Parts: sequence; C-alpha cells; structure tokens
Amino acid sequence: MFKSIARENMALSLSAVAAGLFALAGITWGLWIDSLVILFDGAYSLVSLMLSLLSLYAARVVRRPASKEYPFGHGAVEPLVIAIKGLVITLVCLLSLASAIAAMLEGGRAVSADRALVFASVSVLGCAAVWVYLNWAECRESSGLLVAEKRQWFMDSVLSAAVLLGFGIAWWLEQSAWSAWAVYADPVMMIVISAYFILVPIKMTAGAVRELMLAAPSAEFAEEVHEALHSVGLAPEQVKMAKVGPSLMMEISLPANWPGHSERLKGNILRHLEDLPVRPAIFMRRLIR
Repeated sequence: MFKSIARENMALSLSAVAAGLFALAGITWGLWIDSLVILFDGAYSLVSLMLSLLSLYAARVVRRPASKEYPFGHGAVEPLVIAIKGLVITLVCLLSLASAIAAMLEGGRAVSADRALVFASVSVLGCAAVWVYLNWAECRESSGLLVAEKRQWFMDSVLSAAVLLGFGIAWWLEQSAWSAWAVYADPVMMIVISAYFILVPIKMTAGAVRELMLAAPSAEFAEEVHEALHSVGLAPEQVKMAKVGPSLMMEISLPANWPGHSERLKGNILRHLEDLPVRPAIFMRRLIR
C-alpha cells in the first residue's frame, strides 16, 4: 500500500515539475517570437502546474480515514478536482479560440517559423516522455487523479505535435510563392487546436459531475462488480451502486426470508472485490414481505 502511495505521489510531483518547466519555456518563447500557439502551450502548461499541485493535495485528502464529520471518507474530493480541471482547461481553450479569431480578423500574425519549430520539436519530445511515464505509473497504480493527469499530458503532446506540423507548413509557405498566407498559419492552428481540445475537458467534467451526483458507474466497471457478486449468490437487480472517486457505495437488498448472516455475506463480498481498485462501503437491507 505504501509503495503504491509513494508511486502516485512521485508521478504527480514529476508532472508538476515538468508542467512548471514547460510553462516557463512556452510563455518566454511565445512572447519572444509573438506566437499565439506557443503562448497557449505555455499557458496550458501553467494551468497544468496549478492543477497538478491541486491533484497532489487531493491525493492526500482522499486517503484520510472516515471521521465524524465525513463518515464516508473523502473520496468525493477526487471527482471534484477532476471537474475543476475540466472547467479550467475548457476556459483556457475558449479564451485562446477568441484570441485566434481576433488575430484572423486583424490580418493574421507574422511569426518566425524556424524559431517556433525549435520550440515545438523540444516540446513534443518532452510532453510525450511525461505522458509515457504517467501511463506506466497509472497501469501500476489505478487512480482517477493519475488518469486525469495523463489526459492533460496527452492533450499537451497532441498540441505540441500539431504546433510542430503547423509551423512546418508555415515555414514551407514562407519559402514558396504563397508567402503572404504564412501570417495566417498561427491563428488558424490556434482555432483548430482549441476547437478540437475543448471536447476532452468537457467530457472529463461531465464524467466527474456524474460521479458527484452518485450516478451508476460505467457498464464495464459494473460488470466486474456483478461478476464478483454472482460468486456469492447475488443477482444484479439486488444491488444498487455508485462509484465516487476511489469509493464504491453499494446497497444490497436481501429477501425477508434470506437465511444467511448479513455480516458473513458482507465479508465474502469484500473478499471478492479486493482485486478492484476501490474501497467498498456496503449497506444491507431486508425487503419486507
């Protein structure tokens, strides 16, 4: 257990440090060559830094034991943080989209494509390396916070790759007979990237809000739980469940004439669910004749 906690903290800490370095580099380089896309990349990394620090704090809060004030623990902190991440990233995308449209209406922006290519190349390699590490860490320690962090860096990797491709096209335009169109490369890239990226944080927020509203878990997860319950003689219609962060809340309805001992049944269920990356909270109720 302590090893998995240390691995999660290490992954989140590395993500925060990397986000800080990319934010500094992106904002500095973007201001130097006056590029909207690179400024967006730096701003996104700065947001990622703040959200990574928030994830580190949330990872500690989630592990706190249940108390009198929080009898079911602090599992809801995880989807709450993920929802905040999604909303903030959505706002960054909307602001960047508005800036790019304004630049298009003003006649484009002249950007030094060769300098932008240097930054984009380094950014692609760096972001992809962090994403690969987080993917490795999440495979060994399943965590909603690591999944959200991994999605952030995947978005940053795709953004950097799109910037590299876009400035490659801009450099080619500068050398061709269509050099006058090169000034539109930067805002056009920003519009395409913002419009595409905005779907990812919206889905992330929607999923987190569903958890906070105690919606039923995904069909894939529910099937795993039902398989475990089938082995102790319970049918799917006897169970209501909701997954909130690392916590799984289950209400099990037993017939009035059920002959077994409820505490023994609860212990059997917990043993069958121990391979799932959740902390079950089981509630039993007997149906009235």
